Amino acid sequence: MTLTHPAYGQLRQVTPTASVLLADNPGQMTLDGTNTWILRARGGSDCVVIDPGPKDKTHSEAIARATEGNIALTLVTHRHHDHTGGVDHLVKLTGTPVRAGTPEFLRGSDAPLIDGEVIETAGLRITVLDTPGHTKDSVSFVLDDAVLTGDTILGSGTTVLDSSDGALADYLASLDRLVEAGSGRALLPAHGPDHPDLEPVARYYIAHRKQRLDQVREALRELGPDAGAMAVVRKVYADVDKRLWLAARSSVQAQLEYLRAEQDR
Repeated sequence: MTLTHPAYGQLRQVTPTASVLLADNPGQMTLDGTNTWILRARGGSDCVVIDPGPKDKTHSEAIARATEGNIALTLVTHRHHDHTGGVDHLVKLTGTPVRAGTPEFLRGSDAPLIDGEVIETAGLRITVLDTPGHTKDSVSFVLDDAVLTGDTILGSGTTVLDSSDGALADYLASLDRLVEAGSGRALLPAHGPDHPDLEPVARYYIAHRKQRLDQVREALRELGPDAGAMAVVRKVYADVDKRLWLAARSSVQAQLEYLRAEQDR
C-alpha cells in the first residue's frame, strides 16, 4: 500500500531522491508535525537530512535507522525548536555534521549557509536560497526536481511571521524568489503535505498576504492609525479560532510595521 501524509514513524518516498519521516509532534503551530526530509541520490548509500525535528529521542532514532547512520550532512531551514531540538541527539547517534544559517546550530562545521551556495555531497546538488520572513534566518534548498521550503511555505494553510525578527517586506521578496525557483519543481515543506508544483502555492501565498494587508488597512481606517496588533487581530481574525490569535498577532505586527514603513517612504 502506498503511504500518504501523515504517516508517523514511516519513511515515505515522495520524489526519486526525497523521502519524509514525520515527527509525532502535531499541534496548532506544527500542523500534523515536523517533516524531516531524507535525501538520497539514486543508488547512493549515504544521504542528506533536512531538519532533524524536535527534541524527541524516538524521532532521532528513527532518522538514524532510516539512514543506517550514513548521513553525509544535516541541514537546518531555520532556528525554531521543532526543527532544531533534535540536532544534538542525531549528532550523537550518527556523527553527522550540521550546517545552518546561524552559527549556534553548526556542528562539525564552522561555515554558516550562504545564499546561492551550491552544496555537492552524497551525489546530490543542493542550492541554498535565502528566504527570510518567517524568521530572519530562514533558508530553502533547491534540488533539480524539488524545493524544500522549511516554514516559508507550508503544505497546508499559511505561515506565521515571527514578530521578533520576521519582516513582511523580506517575506514577500522571498515568495517572489520561490515562484521563480519553484516553477515545475515539487514543494517539500516542513509541515503538512507535499505538492507536485511549488509555483501555484507560492502565488496563492502572495495573493493571501496582499488580501490580509488590505484587511489590515481597512481595520486601521476604522480603529485609527495607531491601533495595536491585538486590536487589529480582533477585527481581521474575528472568524478564526481565538486559540490562534496569539500567532496571528505576530503576523499582524509584521504587517503593521510594513504598512507604517510604507507611509514613511
